[in-house]
Amino acid sequence: MESGKNFVLGIYDDEDVLLEAVTKVRDSGVKIHEVYSPFPVHGLEHALGYKRTRLPIAAFMFGLLGFTLAVTMQTWMLGVDWPMIIGGKNFISLPPFVPVSFELTVLISALGMVGTFMIISDLKPYKKPRMFDVRSTDDKHVMAVDLGTNNLSKDEIGKVLNESGASEVNDKNFD
Repeated sequence: MESGKNFVLGIYDDEDVLLEAVTKVRDSGVKIHEVYSPFPVHGLEHALGYKRTRLPIAAFMFGLLGFTLAVTMQTWMLGVDWPMIIGGKNFISLPPFVPVSFELTVLISALGMVGTFMIISDLKPYKKPRMFDVRSTDDKHVMAVDLGTNNLSKDEIGKVLNESGASEVNDKNFD
């Protein structure tokens, strides 16, 4: 989010009112920046029009990478770099590779997903979080509307938010 952004905030007391309000506000042509809630609201992502996430595909690709690394590492170490005959078995025998391959698949997948989540969520250790309203972590639901992406004026957006059931309408500016 760039600095110098102006937002209009609709504060809602109830999640059912919020769900109806999201539909009403979107139907009136207002583009919603984000909705912040102290707990998950079932159906909110559908009301906001979010598409299905592609994170499972990323998890599968990280797992495939971990499995490939595990098999390649074991094949190189036990079959090429330092071959040892143990109990008359072949140098490259796949059944003993299963536990290490499973563990490295899970490890690379988990670490990759943590990194992916941090990149997608724009979480950086030096970044100061921006709170639209402190009550969104306690008991209020906050609908943030970016004035820069909407054609309506601040007063018109405030009127739409009030008509949709907002208990308060506030302005927020990030410098």
